[in-house]
Amino acid sequence: MTQAKRDDLDFRALMDDVRPIKRQRNQADPGRKTSRPTEAQLARRECAAAQLASRDFLSDDFVDLLPPHDPVEFHRDGIQQGMVDRLRQGGYSAQARLHLLRLPLAECRRLLPPFIHDAYAHDLRSVLIIHGRGREIDSGPNVLRSYLAKWLASFDEVQAYVSAQQADGGLGATWVMLRKSQRARANNRERQQKRRG
Repeated sequence: MTQAKRDDLDFRALMDDVRPIKRQRNQADPGRKTSRPTEAQLARRECAAAQLASRDFLSDDFVDLLPPHDPVEFHRDGIQQGMVDRLRQGGYSAQARLHLLRLPLAECRRLLPPFIHDAYAHDLRSVLIIHGRGREIDSGPNVLRSYLAKWLASFDEVQAYVSAQQADGGLGATWVMLRKSQRARANNRERQQKRRG
């Protein structure tokens, strides 16, 4: 008897009591009830999706560096110039502040979206972001200031932003005006209707 034949017989002896598994169809069982996710689970999923989306839409790719002594200004179409001027002059109180001084760019990129989204969710309108300005075009604070100008324009919630007055931080700080939430608009309409009625 050859070695191969002996191995084959040994294998068969070892496998003598093994039986094939009954084949099952690779299909879902339609009779089985699937449980619906709870509201807490849905909220966690939505929050995780928002965090993932917010991380992706703020690019840290190349940005044109702003001159360190030039103010920044942006406003969407339809925003009244009077509102932008009042924002520039510090005519609105800072309802929230975000301090980004001396933080790495990646950390600033991580902190900005939740700050803007939370401020909007709590019906805040004017917020102040303190970032520094730097004296040279390629200094860290000026690089952050340049990215911040690019990032803020990409938020749907942001209506306008301008460099602050000297008393509020000068070129090292930026005033941001957020749009009204649907809830705030509804409250305004309700108040105006009560005044008229």
